[in-house]
Amino acid sequence: MVKKTIAEFIGTFVLVLFGTGVAVIGGGIEGIGTLGIAMAFGLSIVAMAYSIGTVSGCHINPAVSVAMFINKRIDATELIYYVLAQIAGALLGTVTLITILKSTTLSLDNLGQNSFGSLDVCGAFLVEFILTFVFILVIVAVTGKQGNPALAGLVIGFTLVLVHLLGIPLTGTSVNPARSIAPAIFVGGEALSQLWVFIVAPILGGIVAALVGKFILNTEK
Repeated sequence: MVKKTIAEFIGTFVLVLFGTGVAVIGGGIEGIGTLGIAMAFGLSIVAMAYSIGTVSGCHINPAVSVAMFINKRIDATELIYYVLAQIAGALLGTVTLITILKSTTLSLDNLGQNSFGSLDVCGAFLVEFILTFVFILVIVAVTGKQGNPALAGLVIGFTLVLVHLLGIPLTGTSVNPARSIAPAIFVGGEALSQLWVFIVAPILGGIVAALVGKFILNTEK
């Protein structure tokens, strides 16, 4: 359990540092833009899937861990350890990003936090629910008994790129409560008040994806 916990901590740290780091530092650089940010998140998943994946399964996302718990791929104890490690890793990722930003002229007001943008609460909730549903449905399918483990990391990484391409202009794309919690805690204000959507919607999306995978796609047989 210790190795799995450490693996999830490292994986989430990498995802948050590189994903939000590119969004904050590279977002304004010509040639990076939405696609570059989406690729940063996706490639982080690919890198971690082929490194820590054999140890913990590379969830690095509480919504993924909840989905795996629903489908009985992990037990309640593992779920608790995974989620705590993911949040801790995300917090360290954001602290590291803040430390880097302090050595630049960039503002600390933007740490890659999610927001409703031009959407109302219902719109933001719907976007995050759908994006997470698609993302985790792919995960449970490709890692299921009828999936292809050898290609899982690439498939999951590029699916994360896909959902970010739509989600970045809308909510900044969460699909991961840990990824949203860390920046919101340090930015506070509106980011913190809207945080519940980026926790609840991804988890519900993950639960529905797990159930669809199990009962419609037969991922557990």
